[in-house]
Amino acid sequence: MPQFRYVAITPSGEYARGTMEAASEAAVVERLQREGSLPVRAEPEGRGSFFADLLHMEFGRRGALRRQEVANVTRELAIMLAAGQDLDRALRFLVETAPNPRVRGVMEQLRATVRDGGALATALAQHPASFSQLYIGLVRAGEAGGTLAATLERLAELLERERSLAATITSAMIYPTLLMIAAIGSITLLLTEVLPQFVPLFEENGVALPRPTQILIASGAFLSAYGLYLLLGVALLFLAVRQALRRPGPRLAADRLLLRLPVSGSLAREVLAARFSRTLGTLVQNGVPLIGALGIVRDAVVNRAGVEAVDRATLSAKGGAGLSRPLGESGIFPLRTVYLLRLGEETGQLGPMALRAAAIHEEKTRLGVQRLVSLLVPTITIVMGAAIAGIVSSLLLAMLSLNDLAK
Repeated sequence: MPQFRYVAITPSGEYARGTMEAASEAAVVERLQREGSLPVRAEPEGRGSFFADLLHMEFGRRGALRRQEVANVTRELAIMLAAGQDLDRALRFLVETAPNPRVRGVMEQLRATVRDGGALATALAQHPASFSQLYIGLVRAGEAGGTLAATLERLAELLERERSLAATITSAMIYPTLLMIAAIGSITLLLTEVLPQFVPLFEENGVALPRPTQILIASGAFLSAYGLYLLLGVALLFLAVRQALRRPGPRLAADRLLLRLPVSGSLAREVLAARFSRTLGTLVQNGVPLIGALGIVRDAVVNRAGVEAVDRATLSAKGGAGLSRPLGESGIFPLRTVYLLRLGEETGQLGPMALRAAAIHEEKTRLGVQRLVSLLVPTITIVMGAAIAGIVSSLLLAMLSLNDLAK
């Protein structure tokens, strides 16, 4: 029988990982449920190999749903279930109102699995490219607790807030990125196309060029001769750095450095705190035990330094000391997050207080992005103007030298 890796929340609320022999993923889920555990993930053991991941990345995502489509489907399904519709009729409604063939195909497959007697979480697990493990785990918890409609409503809110936060950052960085590309392109064009047009004129008259003009001409010649090799070297360096960041040590060092940078570091901490608080609050409000919720949050946190802090908080929570103190000692999370989580632990309102902290940090992230853009745009503009002014000034110095020679 094939081996399956699984992740589950035990009856004691702990986050458990292991392997199991079973005929299928559904059999693994069923066995874990019989043992009283809450399955979060079940997949073939060989799926983690490099070539399997590569094939899954290239071909397994062709029919995957986009984030906005997942959020829309989740919201509509929650509305249908809250209105008293059974799951089969709600899925049929989603099939009939699907905006495109891709969504319709996924909904038809989900409905077919449910009609065959499978749970919705089991059907979702067959589409890992569309539905995350956090999504599947929350749906499974909602089905086990009989609160699927409320769980889907919270899931939809979580997805929409995450998409809104990501869209805010992405859209805000478009203009500075385009401006930087235009600046680099303009300077390169001046050095490689405009400035060389004057070189023969200077050489014919035997003018002694000023040092700045000589440097610019040499830079333009270098870019013209080795520009493609330079781009290739930058691409290879990017790939090497990306490969190095796959290793735990360099990735941890890079993530710690990112959180300590002067301007972007504070913004990165706000994003980390918002994602951590939003995920933790959603899990706790859906009835997931704290230790199990921290295990799922650990997988949702991208920053390795944040993962280390969550691991220390998990050990502290297992010992009954709470999670706010180790999070504060890590120096990663903002003090507001630590304070609100401590208040939630003391009052028994950890879920609502975590969600309130998430809302605050999401708003601070938006403000931080606006400030960052307001700094980047004039900075890039000034640097670009100074560079172009320097090139033009060097050219004018050479022309003045030529004029002096003519006199």
